[in-house]
Amino acid sequence: MLDLPVIWAGLLALGIFIYVALDGFDLGIGLLFPFLATDQDRDTAMNTVAPVWDGNETWLILGGGGLFAAFPLAYAVVMPALYAPFIVMLLALVFRGVAFEYRWRDKAHERIWDASFVFGSVVATFMQGVVLGAFVQGIEVEGRAYAGGWWDWLTPFTLTVGVALCAGYALLGAGWLVLKTDGALRQQAYRLVKRAAMGTFFFVGVVSLWTPFLSPDIFARWFTLPHFYWLAPVPLLTIGIAGLVAWGIQRQRDAVIYPATLGLLGLCFIGLGVGFTPYIVPRAITVHEAAAPDSSLLFMLVGAVIMLPLILGYTAYSYWIFRGKVRHGDGGYH
Repeated sequence: MLDLPVIWAGLLALGIFIYVALDGFDLGIGLLFPFLATDQDRDTAMNTVAPVWDGNETWLILGGGGLFAAFPLAYAVVMPALYAPFIVMLLALVFRGVAFEYRWRDKAHERIWDASFVFGSVVATFMQGVVLGAFVQGIEVEGRAYAGGWWDWLTPFTLTVGVALCAGYALLGAGWLVLKTDGALRQQAYRLVKRAAMGTFFFVGVVSLWTPFLSPDIFARWFTLPHFYWLAPVPLLTIGIAGLVAWGIQRQRDAVIYPATLGLLGLCFIGLGVGFTPYIVPRAITVHEAAAPDSSLLFMLVGAVIMLPLILGYTAYSYWIFRGKVRHGDGGYH
């Protein structure tokens, strides 16, 4: 018999990672925007994401809507705990989207819209990291309701994860520019990708070392037998993938850096997930306790089985159509 709560937990995790993979480089372009040398370079960088940027956020909707539909108890606990960072993140994404469109059509105020694009990208990314950090460190629950305070999400650990995600998205963005551009902009991207990689490696190390000490449960999951044997490959693979990223930068292998960075972030995602499995609200409510009735999960699963391949298909087709290097003057925005 199908374990529907586990299947839906896996679908939500997959949707969140696809969002990170796709919208991560998009937000990363915004983080790197101030460091690009000329207006022409900024126009070209934007044109590398113009055909796909709004579609990338489909996966964020899947994450939020899926949590509400499949795990209503978890949604009812998590949202009150994280209202503030969630609202700021969503407003920043809206702000950023408006700036993206207006900078092309209101040239008299292009500098204002560029600054708005950067501001929205930084705030949205940082708040996503804060939400992730707050989720990993745990949410105080009493009975079936959130029992913490308004500012429980704001801690040194969550702020560190916020900065770490900014570094990771910047690395994704720089890797995307390396993959999609040539000439002077490509060389700028290689200089930026080196700095972003150093920052990402540093913060991945800090968060990885910090996480087991957030809770005795997390520490036991990582460092007691037999869990240790099963989980030891995760940090080893992470080090290996970080080495692959560094090799791609050193040898200037355009096609290596972006996918290798995705692998690095994917392993970090797995590592953080290890800390609270099988809970959906860490150390408080399990996946099965929070799940909607099986009849509802099965009904939604039929729709997901139909729709997810279609979404993946048109997403892949969009990226295939707009494959290759982007040069100044290319794209729908110029």
